[in-house]
Formats: sequence, structure tokens, C-alpha cells
Amino acid sequence: MAAYRSVGSGMVLRERYRLAGPIRAGAMGQVWRAEDVQLGRTVAVKTLTSALLAGPDGDRHRAVRRFEREARAAARMDHPNIAAVYDAGEEDGVCYLVMPLIDGMTLGEYHDEQGDRAQLAVECAAAVAAQLCAGLGAAHAAGLVHRDLKPANVMVRADGTVVILDFGLVKVLGEGAASLTATAEGIGNQLYASPELLGSGHQVDGRSDLYALGCLLHHLLAGVPSFHEDGRDALVAGRHLYEEPVPLDALRDDLPSDLVALVLALLAKDPAARPADSRAVYAALARHLPAVLAAPTGGERYADPRRPFRHPGAPFAGGPPR
Repeated sequence: MAAYRSVGSGMVLRERYRLAGPIRAGAMGQVWRAEDVQLGRTVAVKTLTSALLAGPDGDRHRAVRRFEREARAAARMDHPNIAAVYDAGEEDGVCYLVMPLIDGMTLGEYHDEQGDRAQLAVECAAAVAAQLCAGLGAAHAAGLVHRDLKPANVMVRADGTVVILDFGLVKVLGEGAASLTATAEGIGNQLYASPELLGSGHQVDGRSDLYALGCLLHHLLAGVPSFHEDGRDALVAGRHLYEEPVPLDALRDDLPSDLVALVLALLAKDPAARPADSRAVYAALARHLPAVLAAPTGGERYADPRRPFRHPGAPFAGGPPR
């Protein structure tokens, strides 16, 4: 790979993608709003972080391999609940990934907008989780495990569609055990990490993502993560490995008993005790999804989080939501 060069607003990659400004940053990369000057559309461009590319050769090589793996993994899937990949490449030391610019906010931002320790309505949380099941099902069918499902990696579009982002920690089932994770680097966010990712000894497969889904559901319904120790990762990891979560009905009294049981099953320490796959989880969530909203009148717009399931590909009544 060519020597690293800095990335900034105004840079044009491959004489095509003009970076306009940063949107968000994570441990692996930074996401930019950009213009595809060839097609005249706005896109999102993810670049590897400066720290990784300017680090030791071993860390740089590992980071680049993981970035390439993310591009290949995401490109294998075509699903409305998974962010697509338009293009990927490397130019003069800049590794980049081009994706659609999603109009919306992350699930974490959405939850924070509801207020501190907000407890979402059952139908709202179920609609989010059901769509995550659909996206995870597509990934698992392609032989991929996300391994980093968390609020920051889930976008909620303006039309209510939930989109899974960032396959940077993806595991390809059937690959060898060689790791692309640096020694000092954790796997995913420990608030949502499965026991097997934290060293329980169980094999990592699609049920690891289902555990993370259970953590997300718990957080949305209870207002707090299933295990939380003010950011002290070692304590959080230990609780995931050895402690049972507090049942949701001990934290709020308006939840259906089958939903409480589903979350506990998703958070089982042994993957074999969890639901078999995302289809089984979706089936359990289906009865809690919101009723189809009435058609808008008087020029009103609406967002039905269940649209992709009830009316896949159907146009919005009265036009797209504003």
C-alpha cells in the first residue's frame, strides 16, 4: 500500500468522490458526506482512521485487511435492512468504502432523543428488533456474523426502515481461526457483546448476533443496558459471562410475559439455549408489531416501521414521508 496521506474536506478520491465533511467517527474509520461527481448524487464515504494507517506496519496491515473484508462482506448482501456498498478502493494510501447516505439517525441517537433512560413502547421496540432480525437473517444466510451489533451501528431512516451498518468486525463462517483483531482492541462494544465473544469458549455463530439483539431489546424496553458498570469494561464482561440479567418485568410492569421470556432467552449464556435463528425471533416478535397505520389524509405523511414486511417495495400513500 502507498504511504499514508491525510484525509480532509475537499479531497477527491479517484477523481469521483469529493469529501464534503465528516458525519461520524469510530475506532476503525471515519464516515464522510461526499458527492459522487460522476453520477451527481450524495453518498457516504468511509475511510480508515489516521491512527491505524500511521501506526506500526502490523497494525496497518491488519486494519487494511479488515477494511477490505468489510467491503467484500457487505457487497455479498442485497437487503433493505443492510447498508449497501457502491464502491471500494484505495488511492495514494487512502482506503475508502462508498455507501448510500442514509437519511435518518442512529438507533442510539433516536433513543437519546426520547430522553434519559427512556423506555420505548413495546410496538416501537418490536418493530426495530423485527427489522434487525430480517437484516441479520440475510447476513447469516450469506455465512456472515456481524459481531458488533450496537446502537451506533443501526440507522433508523426517516421512513422507519432500520438499516444495519459497519461490517468491520464481520466473521465469515468456515474461515480459519486467524484473527484480524489487534491485541489491544476489543471485539465490538462490550455492553452488547455475547459471552462467546468475551471468551466463554462457545463457538461464535449467528446466535452471537442474537445475543446482541437481546441486549438491544433490553436497552430499548428498560431504558438501560442489560449489564452496565459505568464504562468499566472488565466488570461488564464478567457480568455477561457469569451473571443473569434482571428480568424486564422487574424493571417495568407493562410488558407482555412472552416478550420478557424472549429477551431472557436471547440473553442465555449458552448459545444452544437461545432461539435457533433470526426467523424464530421474528416470529416471536410478530404479535407485538404495530398495527398498520391508516392511510394519510389532508397531505399528511406517515412512517410505518413495519412497512418493509407488510408492503415490501410498495410506494407510500400520498408520497414519501417528510
